[in-house]
Amino acid sequence: MRIEAWCGDITTLEVDAIVNAANRSLLGGGGVDGSIHRAAGPGLLEECRLLGGCDTGDARLTRGHRLRARWVVHTVGPVWRGGGHGEDGALASCYRRSLEVASGAGARSIAFPAISTGAFGFPEMRAARIAVETVSRADPSAWDRILLVGFDRATHERYRTLLPGA
Repeated sequence: MRIEAWCGDITTLEVDAIVNAANRSLLGGGGVDGSIHRAAGPGLLEECRLLGGCDTGDARLTRGHRLRARWVVHTVGPVWRGGGHGEDGALASCYRRSLEVASGAGARSIAFPAISTGAFGFPEMRAARIAVETVSRADPSAWDRILLVGFDRATHERYRTLLPGA
């Protein structure tokens, strides 16, 4: 299993699954959520409407539609409320559940955005540590490749400094 930092647009990646940092409705929004919905096309929204939303820390699966990825795993990260309301555990659960859901569909490669660090306000370095720690615990026999994607250089560098051997 390789865990890598990658910088760029998650919607362009050719992996089995990409993770969408979604809101509870799963019906699109801003940031990476809006980018994924735009790139995947209207079929993604139609499929998401059938899911009935998603709780914070959980994940749901849809097809990738017009994306290169076969699957989209939608996960709802926690809104930062100062760190004393279970935010760390909820964020770790997003990564764990996304891995479980994608693996259950047969995915062997997956790409994660920086969940909860945009409009949800999670401190970026704290979120990066949780991401690296959680995906590092994934079953190595289940995964060929796990990408932690930074849309910008600063996020990419945070992942690179935290990944062993990077």
